[in-house]
Amino acid sequence: MTRGWEPGVQYNLGDSVEYHGKRYNIIQPHRSQGDWTPDVTPALWGMVPYNNCDDDYKQKHHDAAHNQPHKPAHEWHPTPPPQGQQPAQQQPVQAPHQTVDIKDDEKDKNWFDLSDERKKQLEIGGGLAAGIALLGGGFAAYKHHEKSEEENWLTEAQRRTQEFHQRGPTGPVAWVLTNGKNIPQGAIQGGEEKGETLYIGRAYHEGGIQVGKAGRHFKEGRACHIGFKRDEIEIDTYEVLVGDSRAVKWVDFSGKFSPGRLNGARPVEGGREADGTPLFIIQSQYKDGVHPGKVSEKLDQGLICFGGKERDADHYRVLCYA
Repeated sequence: MTRGWEPGVQYNLGDSVEYHGKRYNIIQPHRSQGDWTPDVTPALWGMVPYNNCDDDYKQKHHDAAHNQPHKPAHEWHPTPPPQGQQPAQQQPVQAPHQTVDIKDDEKDKNWFDLSDERKKQLEIGGGLAAGIALLGGGFAAYKHHEKSEEENWLTEAQRRTQEFHQRGPTGPVAWVLTNGKNIPQGAIQGGEEKGETLYIGRAYHEGGIQVGKAGRHFKEGRACHIGFKRDEIEIDTYEVLVGDSRAVKWVDFSGKFSPGRLNGARPVEGGREADGTPLFIIQSQYKDGVHPGKVSEKLDQGLICFGGKERDADHYRVLCYA
């Protein structure tokens, strides 16, 4: 029988719990805390789809649903107007999502065909929500696809992390899913600032898996920082690169990146852009620290994030297999 989740309990591999009517399997062994409930810690718990639950669990929830007291449907009757007064005609309400017009030449376009500036206008003004039908559902399809992609990343990250804890590493390095400031043991150092260690983190964002930095000294709920479109994005659920530090090395580089200029070394792939372009892991000095970041063959230089923005890194080091 699956027991309910409780704080202050040591949960180990193989444990399952029930929380708010849903079942979860352990991913990372840990001692539970009051604010680490299964529904908000996907790095610690993986929700089990109902179809994958055992028969006892299904029967329990089936019985609970059918034992609920019957409530008659609530009937609503409109209040009649005063004697001799005609009912007022209902005025059309101008929805806030109609504040941005869909242009004629956009009606046959897909969401992906629009410029970034136009996408921003439509998202902020809500005009695209009003014009979904005109755009052939491009926006809805895009957002649905993006949500599915993020869920797929999280599911795969949970699977990788569970296998890592159960079977150990299968290569020189591995990505381990985590939350908050819980940097896993064996995390590879990616840099440092003000005496604090920076680790290599990555997370799903806007269709891609972006590479950045993680640290125990960052604010709670914002322990991983990634760069995207010149901004620094703070994230709480992310992956950290772990492995044998002797199995990797940093190779000096400058300017536009090309794997062929690494003198035979093979770079460690860290993530990908939304279009599938591989992202590799770098570190670069900025101000008084050394910060992990990213580079690709499509970028003119490396990129790190600092002070709320992405910063160009013309001189940097690429993480490669030793």
